[in-house]
Amino acid sequence: MNVFSFVNAFFSDSAHWHGYDGIPARLAEHVQYTLEALALAAAIGLPIGLVTGHYGRGGNALSLVATAGRALPSFGLLVLMTTLLGFGMLPVMIPLVVLAVPPILVTTYEAMRSVDPSPVDAARGMGMHESRILFQVELPVALPLILSGLRSAAIQIVSTATIAAYVSLGGLGRYIVDGLYQRNYEKVVGGATLVAVLALVTLALFWAVARVAVSPGVRRR
Repeated sequence: MNVFSFVNAFFSDSAHWHGYDGIPARLAEHVQYTLEALALAAAIGLPIGLVTGHYGRGGNALSLVATAGRALPSFGLLVLMTTLLGFGMLPVMIPLVVLAVPPILVTTYEAMRSVDPSPVDAARGMGMHESRILFQVELPVALPLILSGLRSAAIQIVSTATIAAYVSLGGLGRYIVDGLYQRNYEKVVGGATLVAVLALVTLALFWAVARVAVSPGVRRR
Protein backbone atom coordinates (compact mmCIF):
# COMPACT_ATOMS: atom_id res chain seq x y z
CA MET A 1 0.00 0.00 0.00
CA ASN A 2 1.19 3.54 -0.75
CA VAL A 3 0.80 6.63 1.41
CA PHE A 4 -2.44 7.69 -0.26
CA SER A 5 -3.97 4.29 0.40
CA PHE A 6 -3.06 4.58 4.08
CA VAL A 7 -4.58 8.06 4.23
CA ASN A 8 -7.77 6.94 2.53
CA ALA A 9 -8.09 3.88 4.77
CA PHE A 10 -7.56 5.92 7.91
CA PHE A 11 -10.07 8.67 7.15
CA SER A 12 -12.69 6.34 5.68
CA ASP A 13 -12.78 4.21 8.83
CA SER A 14 -15.81 5.41 10.81
CA ALA A 15 -14.23 4.15 14.05
CA HIS A 16 -11.71 7.00 13.80
CA TRP A 17 -14.46 9.63 14.00
CA HIS A 18 -16.07 8.70 17.30
CA GLY A 19 -15.16 8.27 20.97
CA TYR A 20 -12.24 9.40 23.10
CA ASP A 21 -9.76 8.23 20.43
CA GLY A 22 -11.67 9.79 17.53
CA ILE A 23 -10.24 12.48 15.31
CA PRO A 24 -12.40 15.32 16.74
CA ALA A 25 -11.33 14.51 20.32
CA ARG A 26 -7.64 14.13 19.47
CA LEU A 27 -7.70 17.27 17.33
CA ALA A 28 -9.29 19.26 20.17
CA GLU A 29 -6.58 18.05 22.57
CA HIS A 30 -3.83 19.00 20.12
CA VAL A 31 -5.30 22.47 19.59
CA GLN A 32 -5.59 22.91 23.36
CA TYR A 33 -1.90 22.06 23.87
CA THR A 34 -0.94 24.41 21.05
CA LEU A 35 -2.98 27.36 22.33
CA GLU A 36 -1.77 26.96 25.89
CA ALA A 37 1.90 26.74 24.90
CA LEU A 38 1.60 29.64 22.43
CA ALA A 39 -0.15 31.83 25.03
CA LEU A 40 2.58 31.13 27.60
CA ALA A 41 5.37 31.73 25.09
CA ALA A 42 3.76 34.98 23.91
CA ALA A 43 3.31 36.13 27.52
CA ILE A 44 7.06 35.69 27.98
CA GLY A 45 8.46 36.70 24.60
CA LEU A 46 6.28 39.62 23.54
CA PRO A 47 6.76 41.97 26.54
CA ILE A 48 10.52 41.37 26.65
CA GLY A 49 10.87 41.79 22.89
CA LEU A 50 8.74 44.94 22.82
CA VAL A 51 10.53 46.67 25.69
CA THR A 52 14.07 45.73 24.66
CA GLY A 53 13.32 46.59 21.03
CA HIS A 54 11.82 49.94 22.02
CA TYR A 55 14.88 50.96 24.02
CA GLY A 56 17.36 49.22 21.72
CA ARG A 57 19.13 47.37 24.50
CA GLY A 58 19.79 43.72 25.18
CA GLY A 59 19.90 42.51 21.59
CA ASN A 60 23.02 40.38 22.12
CA ALA A 61 21.58 38.82 25.26
CA LEU A 62 18.34 37.99 23.44
CA SER A 63 20.26 36.36 20.60
CA LEU A 64 22.17 34.26 23.11
CA VAL A 65 18.99 33.16 24.88
CA ALA A 66 17.30 32.38 21.56
CA THR A 67 20.26 30.34 20.35
CA ALA A 68 20.32 28.38 23.60
CA GLY A 69 16.56 27.76 23.39
CA ARG A 70 16.78 26.51 19.82
CA ALA A 71 19.68 24.21 20.69
CA LEU A 72 17.71 22.33 23.36
CA PRO A 73 16.17 19.10 21.99
CA SER A 74 12.44 19.13 22.75
CA PHE A 75 12.16 15.39 23.26
CA GLY A 76 15.21 15.27 25.50
CA LEU A 77 13.85 18.15 27.56
CA LEU A 78 10.50 16.33 27.81
CA VAL A 79 12.21 13.22 29.17
CA LEU A 80 14.20 15.31 31.66
CA MET A 81 11.14 17.24 32.86
CA THR A 82 9.11 14.04 33.19
CA THR A 83 11.88 12.49 35.25
CA LEU A 84 12.01 15.51 37.54
CA LEU A 85 8.30 16.44 37.71
CA GLY A 86 6.47 13.23 36.88
CA PHE A 87 3.72 12.80 34.29
CA GLY A 88 1.29 15.57 33.49
CA MET A 89 0.83 18.73 31.45
CA LEU A 90 3.68 20.73 33.00
CA PRO A 91 6.51 18.52 31.66
CA VAL A 92 4.94 18.83 28.20
CA MET A 93 4.39 22.59 28.35
CA ILE A 94 7.98 23.37 29.34
CA PRO A 95 9.67 22.07 26.15
CA LEU A 96 6.91 23.51 23.94
CA VAL A 97 7.27 26.96 25.53
CA VAL A 98 11.07 26.77 25.38
CA LEU A 99 10.75 25.94 21.68
CA ALA A 100 8.31 28.79 20.97
CA VAL A 101 9.85 31.67 22.94
CA PRO A 102 12.98 32.25 20.76
CA PRO A 103 11.20 33.06 17.46
CA ILE A 104 8.71 35.33 19.26
CA LEU A 105 11.41 37.06 21.29
CA VAL A 106 13.92 37.66 18.51
CA THR A 107 11.37 38.56 15.84
CA THR A 108 9.60 41.03 18.14
CA TYR A 109 12.89 42.69 19.01
CA GLU A 110 13.93 42.93 15.35
CA ALA A 111 10.48 44.21 14.38
CA MET A 112 10.73 47.06 16.87
CA ARG A 113 14.26 47.92 15.78
CA SER A 114 13.21 48.03 12.11
CA VAL A 115 10.69 50.85 12.69
CA ASP A 116 11.66 54.11 11.01
CA PRO A 117 13.08 56.34 13.79
CA SER A 118 11.71 59.56 12.24
CA PRO A 119 8.09 59.23 13.47
CA VAL A 120 9.39 57.97 16.83
CA ASP A 121 11.56 61.07 17.23
CA ALA A 122 8.67 63.26 16.16
CA ALA A 123 6.39 61.63 18.75
CA ARG A 124 8.99 62.23 21.46
CA GLY A 125 9.31 65.83 20.31
CA MET A 126 5.55 66.22 20.77
CA GLY A 127 5.89 65.03 24.37
CA MET A 128 4.26 61.60 23.97
CA HIS A 129 4.88 59.17 26.81
CA GLU A 130 7.16 56.22 26.00
CA SER A 131 4.32 53.72 26.44
CA ARG A 132 2.15 55.62 23.93
CA ILE A 133 5.06 55.77 21.48
CA LEU A 134 5.52 52.03 21.80
CA PHE A 135 1.88 51.06 21.33
CA GLN A 136 0.63 53.84 19.02
CA VAL A 137 3.66 54.57 16.82
CA GLU A 138 6.02 51.59 16.78
CA LEU A 139 3.72 48.60 17.32
CA PRO A 140 1.39 49.21 14.32
CA VAL A 141 4.41 49.34 12.00
CA ALA A 142 6.16 46.38 13.61
CA LEU A 143 3.00 44.22 13.76
CA PRO A 144 3.50 42.28 10.47
CA LEU A 145 6.92 41.03 11.56
CA ILE A 146 5.70 40.32 15.10
CA LEU A 147 2.87 38.21 13.68
CA SER A 148 5.38 36.31 11.57
CA GLY A 149 7.25 35.39 14.77
CA LEU A 150 4.04 34.23 16.42
CA ARG A 151 3.17 32.26 13.28
CA SER A 152 6.56 30.54 13.26
CA ALA A 153 6.19 29.66 16.94
CA ALA A 154 2.67 28.31 16.41
CA ILE A 155 3.78 26.08 13.53
CA GLN A 156 6.64 24.69 15.59
CA ILE A 157 4.31 23.97 18.50
CA VAL A 158 1.75 22.24 16.25
CA SER A 159 4.49 20.03 14.83
CA THR A 160 6.15 19.28 18.17
CA ALA A 161 3.07 18.85 20.41
CA THR A 162 2.97 15.23 19.21
CA ILE A 163 5.54 14.54 21.96
CA ALA A 164 2.69 14.74 24.50
CA ALA A 165 1.68 11.24 23.46
CA TYR A 166 5.03 9.87 24.67
CA VAL A 167 4.07 10.71 28.27
CA SER A 168 0.58 9.19 28.04
CA LEU A 169 -1.26 12.38 27.09
CA GLY A 170 -3.46 12.86 24.03
CA GLY A 171 -3.33 14.93 20.89
CA LEU A 172 -2.66 13.86 17.33
CA GLY A 173 0.64 12.32 18.38
CA ARG A 174 -1.43 9.55 19.96
CA TYR A 175 -2.07 8.12 16.49
CA ILE A 176 1.62 8.20 15.61
CA VAL A 177 2.87 6.66 18.85
CA ASP A 178 0.12 4.03 19.10
CA GLY A 179 0.37 3.25 15.39
CA LEU A 180 4.11 2.60 15.64
CA TYR A 181 3.61 0.40 18.69
CA GLN A 182 0.81 -1.56 17.00
CA ARG A 183 2.55 -1.54 13.59
CA ASN A 184 -0.62 0.06 12.27
CA TYR A 185 0.78 2.33 9.59
CA GLU A 186 -2.65 3.66 8.67
CA LYS A 187 -2.70 5.33 12.07
CA VAL A 188 0.85 6.64 11.71
CA VAL A 189 0.25 8.17 8.29
CA GLY A 190 -3.19 9.43 9.28
CA GLY A 191 -1.84 11.16 12.39
CA ALA A 192 1.03 12.72 10.45
CA THR A 193 -1.43 13.94 7.81
CA LEU A 194 -3.63 15.54 10.47
CA VAL A 195 -0.63 17.36 11.96
CA ALA A 196 0.36 18.65 8.51
CA VAL A 197 -3.19 19.81 7.78
CA LEU A 198 -3.39 21.57 11.16
CA ALA A 199 -0.11 23.35 10.40
CA LEU A 200 -1.53 24.57 7.08
CA VAL A 201 -4.72 25.73 8.81
CA THR A 202 -2.57 27.61 11.32
CA LEU A 203 -0.77 29.37 8.46
CA ALA A 204 -4.10 30.34 6.94
CA LEU A 205 -5.41 31.68 10.26
CA PHE A 206 -2.35 33.90 10.76
CA TRP A 207 -2.68 35.15 7.19
CA ALA A 208 -6.30 36.09 7.93
CA VAL A 209 -5.35 37.77 11.22
CA ALA A 210 -2.67 39.79 9.43
CA ARG A 211 -5.19 40.92 6.80
CA VAL A 212 -7.50 42.17 9.53
CA ALA A 213 -5.05 43.51 12.12
CA VAL A 214 -2.36 45.12 9.96
CA SER A 215 -3.05 48.55 8.50
CA PRO A 216 -3.33 48.50 4.67
CA GLY A 217 -0.67 51.21 4.50
CA VAL A 218 1.77 49.05 6.44
CA ARG A 219 0.96 45.97 4.29
CA ARG A 220 1.86 47.88 1.13
CA ARG A 221 5.30 48.80 2.42
